[in-house]
Amino acid sequence: MRRAVLERSTRETRVEVSLNLDGAGQAEVATGCGFLDHMLLLTAVHGGLDLTVRCCGDQQVDDHHLVEDTGLVLGRCIKAALGSREGIGRYGDALIPMDESLARAVVDVSGRGLLVSRLTFSAAKVGSFDTELVAEFFQALVREAGLTLHLELLYGGNTHHQVEAVFKAFARALRRAGARNGQYEGVPSSKGVMG
Repeated sequence: MRRAVLERSTRETRVEVSLNLDGAGQAEVATGCGFLDHMLLLTAVHGGLDLTVRCCGDQQVDDHHLVEDTGLVLGRCIKAALGSREGIGRYGDALIPMDESLARAVVDVSGRGLLVSRLTFSAAKVGSFDTELVAEFFQALVREAGLTLHLELLYGGNTHHQVEAVFKAFARALRRAGARNGQYEGVPSSKGVMG
């Protein structure tokens, strides 16, 4: 099993993440940010991950530090759980609808953290959650995980549905990219190393 457990504490947040890449989509999430909890649960279910996330932070300021640091620690867990990356598919993509919204995610487990984000949401907030934090979450995650991630919201109307489609697309693309598919015995790179 490809697993990782990490904790990070700063003056702003305390984040604990446990991840099993080869899980059954089970999640226990308590970040203090209900919408983020919902998105992480979807990520576990659609990514086939077992995920536990516990956080607390300076939400009296806003959710920014909490969301970004959760992405950061989850990214570090993904990197640790992938290990040497031997035998994985490396690339994964997904085109996911959520009712009237459609999102695309393309992942390269390259060892190089890069986010290309084409996300324009219909509204600045879903409840009290700032939609600009979606890109902040993924930026932190890919930087720490060493993923190249292209995210695109193709269309949609309801902002909740738009964000949900993006997280589900990421989860499915990551699942495909990180899967051991039997195509490669070693690292899937002409260099012989990732990064």
